[in-house]
Amino acid sequence: MRCYFIFPITKITKLYSNFQGTLLFALSFFCIIGKGLKEAVGNPNLESSSLLSSFRMANSAEDFSQFDVSEEEKDKLVAEVIRYVLFKTHQNSGCPIKRDELTQLITKNYRQRALPSLVINEAREKLSSIFGYEMRELQRSRPSTNHGRSSQQSVAEAKSYVIISQLPADVYRKYVEDTNTSHLTGFTFIVISIVHLAGGKIPEESLWHHLRRLGLSETDESHPVLGNIKQALEALVQQRYLQKDKVSGPEGNTLFYELAERALDTSVSERIEEYISQIVKKDVASVEVD
Repeated sequence: MRCYFIFPITKITKLYSNFQGTLLFALSFFCIIGKGLKEAVGNPNLESSSLLSSFRMANSAEDFSQFDVSEEEKDKLVAEVIRYVLFKTHQNSGCPIKRDELTQLITKNYRQRALPSLVINEAREKLSSIFGYEMRELQRSRPSTNHGRSSQQSVAEAKSYVIISQLPADVYRKYVEDTNTSHLTGFTFIVISIVHLAGGKIPEESLWHHLRRLGLSETDESHPVLGNIKQALEALVQQRYLQKDKVSGPEGNTLFYELAERALDTSVSERIEEYISQIVKKDVASVEVD
């Protein structure tokens, strides 16, 4: 049984703002308390888990030794990455964090090329084991009409990360979910569903046609719940649920909205299909957008 500290990101970032240095103290504290909680509930796998954790730490120490980086320096780098990810996720409303940003943070005082991968991997493990967040890697998707070849450098730059709660759905709803943002979740679900049912890509005018049928107009700048509707839609582009693609045709340019990597992620797409199926009571594959 794995125990997590159930804190929304907003509370975590407020807590961390009191620390002017790194999160080394916080990380050590959470590690100690987490172990104590596991023992308190009588975790039958505690011994094997501890052995596995020790094995991973030993391997990690061996990996970092080749860079002439001390244990203290390594812990500081990992803590800085975790702090950056948590704060940036909160400040940018869940927008993906580019791997290049984390690489620059790590190599600010260290020039070893392979060091960022090791630090990021350990940060991902600690975010999962201590905070209950999966730091999921996303590969930036390209518009379907873009057939240009990308260099290895651009492929590396296209990687980004989002953090996803690993808490059971019922626990998340009870202790973490912010009901003040449920309207944004609903709007996201509606838009992604429309684009999904259109085959993953839809002309801008068609998307607005369907949204207007739901009472959401592109000219509405003061919706009682969503505020500026255009800005709400643009936020989904920034958060990489959607991407825009301008296509040239005989009648001029047409703007399309297409599903981006976060909406294409298996966990999201499967939930979308499941919810749509529940609503229309039939196979999603047989449903089409008018």
